[in-house]
Amino acid sequence: MYVTCPKLSAILLINNGFFTRNGGVSDGIYASLNCGYGSGDDFAKVSENRRRVAEMVGDGRLCTVHQIHSANAVIVENPWEHKDAPQADALVTNKPNIILGILTADCLPILFADGKNHIIAAAHAGWKGAFSGIIEETLSKMHGLGAENSEIIATIGPAISKNSYEVGVEFFENFIEQSPINSQFFIPQDNSKYLFDLAGYAKHRLALA
Repeated sequence: MYVTCPKLSAILLINNGFFTRNGGVSDGIYASLNCGYGSGDDFAKVSENRRRVAEMVGDGRLCTVHQIHSANAVIVENPWEHKDAPQADALVTNKPNIILGILTADCLPILFADGKNHIIAAAHAGWKGAFSGIIEETLSKMHGLGAENSEIIATIGPAISKNSYEVGVEFFENFIEQSPINSQFFIPQDNSKYLFDLAGYAKHRLALA
C-alpha cells in the first residue's frame, strides 16, 4: 500500500510512507485511499482513509494544508482541524505526535528530516512551487527551528516522469530565463514542445540549497 525511504526509516528511524491509492474505503472515481477533503468525496470516507494512513505511519495526528502551488511553508506547533488548514505547500515541525501529510498526483512529494535535531518536513512541489522556491522555503523554516544542512536528508517520492511531461515553448523559456543551466531538464520534441524532468529539476534545487 505504501513505500518508504530506507534512509529515513533505517538510519534516522523516522516513520514515513508514500501511499498509493489502494487500501481505503472510498469508491467510484475516488477509489480507494482518497485523503483529500477538498476532492468532493464523502467526508466520512476521507476521514476514515486519513485515520488509516495515520495509524500505519505511527502515533499522532495527521496534518495537511490547503495546497495552492506556492512557495509557502508553515511550522506546525499543534494539529489543526481540516477546516482551519492554512494555504501552503509545505509543513515543518519539531513536535512529537504530529504526522505531516502532502497530497500529490503528478507533483513531487518531498520529505525532509534532521534526525539529530528532531525536525521533519513535507513539501508539495509541482513545477510552480519548485520554480518559485518551495524547497528553499521549507529548508529555511527547518533552519529556523535549529536544523543543520549537514544533518538533513531529503527524499523525492513518486511523481510524473519526464517521458510523460510535455510542455510548450513558453514554459521552457521561463525556466531558461531563470537560469540557462535549466536546459538540462528539457528534451526537445519534433512538435516544437519539450519533455520536462520535474524530479531532476527539484533534485538540482535541493543540491543548490
